[in-house]
Amino acid sequence: MRDRDMDRDVAAITFDHDDDTVVVVIGSGAGGGTLANELSQKGINVVVLEAGPRIEMDQFVNDEQVMGDLLLWKDPRRAVGTRESARTFPETPSWMCKAVGGTTVHWTGTCPRIKDTEFKARTTYGDIPGSTLLDWPISLADVEPYYDRAETKMGVAGTGGRPWLPGNNNYKVMAAAARRLGYTEFHTGTHAINAVPYDGRNACDQIGFCMQGCKSGAKWSTLYTEIPKAEATGRCEVRPQCHALQIHHDADGRVTGVLYADRTGQRQFQKARIVSVAGNSIETPRLLLNSASARFPDGLANSAGHVGHHYCTHVDAAVYGIFEKPVNWHRGRIVSGTIRDESYFNPKRGFVGGYYFLTIALGLRDYALALRPKGWGRDYTEWLDAYDHTAGIYFVGEDMPLRNNRVYLHPTEKDRYGMPIPVCHLDNHQNDIVLRNHGLKQCTALLDAAGAKRLHEWTAFAPGHNLGTCRMSERPADGVVNKWGQSHDTPNLFVSDGSQFTTSAAANPTLTIVALAIRQAEYIAEAMRRNDV
Repeated sequence: MRDRDMDRDVAAITFDHDDDTVVVVIGSGAGGGTLANELSQKGINVVVLEAGPRIEMDQFVNDEQVMGDLLLWKDPRRAVGTRESARTFPETPSWMCKAVGGTTVHWTGTCPRIKDTEFKARTTYGDIPGSTLLDWPISLADVEPYYDRAETKMGVAGTGGRPWLPGNNNYKVMAAAARRLGYTEFHTGTHAINAVPYDGRNACDQIGFCMQGCKSGAKWSTLYTEIPKAEATGRCEVRPQCHALQIHHDADGRVTGVLYADRTGQRQFQKARIVSVAGNSIETPRLLLNSASARFPDGLANSAGHVGHHYCTHVDAAVYGIFEKPVNWHRGRIVSGTIRDESYFNPKRGFVGGYYFLTIALGLRDYALALRPKGWGRDYTEWLDAYDHTAGIYFVGEDMPLRNNRVYLHPTEKDRYGMPIPVCHLDNHQNDIVLRNHGLKQCTALLDAAGAKRLHEWTAFAPGHNLGTCRMSERPADGVVNKWGQSHDTPNLFVSDGSQFTTSAAANPTLTIVALAIRQAEYIAEAMRRNDV
């Protein structure tokens, strides 16, 4: 340990670059930020490398353009394939943040649990031709205690005796429609947003800028929960604007540290006892592939050839409806409620897996972009004029893992550090298409039942849920990491983000990422105590 520096962008505690006793965590979002805090609380020294800057709550403004410029990941990427998102967003194939706190600064707070049937996807769904379905090496029973702890940590409304959040008019439209269609499982949502003050954070102000950074702190984000708590232990240093380039290893194949570019662009090497990668399902496989060596010619942790493959982003779409009377959907949370009836396995519908309905209320700028990218004309402007008379219903469902849906390195294009940029290949499986069509039909039926006068479909999103590119597996031949997120190839290398998901399931992924990080921290701490890693 070297010195103390109270500059806001630098943690008060710093560690020497040649300190090989630390755990290096790459990424500070749901997985990395949670893991860093859990380890720090257990007395373990942690260095967090975060590619983005540290943007504190007092810098948040309720302006979509300003916060988009500050938060979103704009490094070059490419998307290819036949899926709608790849065709519509060929240069921006994902919607995630590059900042301390990662995408937890930007997310909507939605926290369903993965079902036991989804953990057993291959057993439940059977052989789905063309897919690479696999059972997770863990069950709901394994994760349930950690779901409880994650919900308590995050303050998830409607769980653990915490009160439900209020429903706005957008939710009331959806709830009325759900009753008319015979749905029974609907409510204002299990969200990691405070209905009342909790854990030193304020209650939700219901102002609708959830994705621009929550100015009240009601929404859980590692930026102002896990990271400050970890730093307060004196065991955690966060290094913003430090972009990981490669993970190095010794002659035995054990990782020794991380090569990264600091805020000035200079290359630094941080030694480590353990490295955990939590850079999201695009940057994590990219880093492992960029860490190829003579011993690991196809990339680190990739002896079985699965790194980057089985990429999932969820099947999603939305339908908007214009109503005769004002809805003012923008007043309240962006996602103010959910319907769960379609989230269960029911092959009679013609597809496997399930999906959730969620309300969706975008700010005017993002709504204008969503309606018709680069569009104009009378019909377009009439929709904009009716903004305050609009309600929106979105659905998110399980997509099938495919071998060729993958993240790989661009053969020629490199970033400013000279490293190959990622390419995201996404095609639809037939099951995805059938599920999407069913979801759109039911969204339309819901808004019709509520009395909408006009409807508009939005079917191409830049993916916000990126999953599965370093999947868990029981057998090393089938995946990248084991049930603890530990590399099958390299025992002191871990993956701690959504890329470890064996399948996508239908649930929004953040709660599961946090639960797995808590579980993983226990395993790492015990393995370090036994000197196994």
